[in-house]
Amino acid sequence: MPAVTVENPLTLPRVIAPKDAEARPVLAVTTAPSGFEGEGFPVRRAFAGINYKYLDPFIMMDQMGEIDYAAGEPKGTPWHPHRGFETVTYLIDGTFIHQDSNGGGGTITNGDTQWMTAGSGLLHIEAPPESLVQSGGLFHGLQLWVNLPAADKMKDPRYQDIRGGEVQLLTTPDGGALLRVIAGELDGHSGPGITHTPITMVHATIRPGAEITLPWRKDFNGLAYVLAGRGTVGTDHRPVELGQTAVFGSGSSLTVRADGSQDSHTPDLEVVLLGGRPLREPMAHYGPFVMNTREELQQAFDDFQKGRLGTIPAVHGM
Repeated sequence: MPAVTVENPLTLPRVIAPKDAEARPVLAVTTAPSGFEGEGFPVRRAFAGINYKYLDPFIMMDQMGEIDYAAGEPKGTPWHPHRGFETVTYLIDGTFIHQDSNGGGGTITNGDTQWMTAGSGLLHIEAPPESLVQSGGLFHGLQLWVNLPAADKMKDPRYQDIRGGEVQLLTTPDGGALLRVIAGELDGHSGPGITHTPITMVHATIRPGAEITLPWRKDFNGLAYVLAGRGTVGTDHRPVELGQTAVFGSGSSLTVRADGSQDSHTPDLEVVLLGGRPLREPMAHYGPFVMNTREELQQAFDDFQKGRLGTIPAVHGM
């Protein structure tokens, strides 16, 4: 799990919650069910079973892999539409190529993030490059869906290609964790992702036995998803492991600790920390469309069926 790393974390800025910060309690720990997405690549549904009031403004998140493909096995998604939200694809291992019906897209690889604001709508495809299909190889990442406020749902689509080297790297006072701030800010340090909805997204690598207690905006919710390893969450040390999501209650700091012993193939605890300011707006969600009302959802389907979200480029066989 390379993503982005440094040899000596103690060269980085250090963050810790103030001593008087109010610790966020852990309300629940859920286990992600496994499934398949697109043309058949395995995923874990990180937010399955969690009440939306604790997720808002996040809609869903899939952990893609981790899987070591044999030659000929790598898979992607077919062409599909989106409207009304943002997709955040964070690739830890492997390579993905994105393309849309407006001519946008790009390639992301180890540690890169593509932030696609679907807005008013487009058609979209994600696929491994032909070289990876032929050779096989490791594939691992996340795709997060972030809701857009009603006022922004019909804005023009846009992309942000965030290279791994652009993320803000931080550590804790003892250097026991590497914190990659992809979007939002943590203790005054901002990540490169530009968001319509105020959020924070951090990938934390926590060494065995180390603990992080981070300041967290009181007006944000708090979620922690375990990508790999074992540890505990909260000041009451609730156990968590690969594929589990911790839902935090209100407060101004959150705590995560790595177990002293980890598996040989996952030497550290790998956690994605998410927080966002809830939109508290009605949500109508079906498939690839996330709107505010049933009527807007029906309009999205009508627009897709009538070609208003774009057409697949002729090179792909139309």
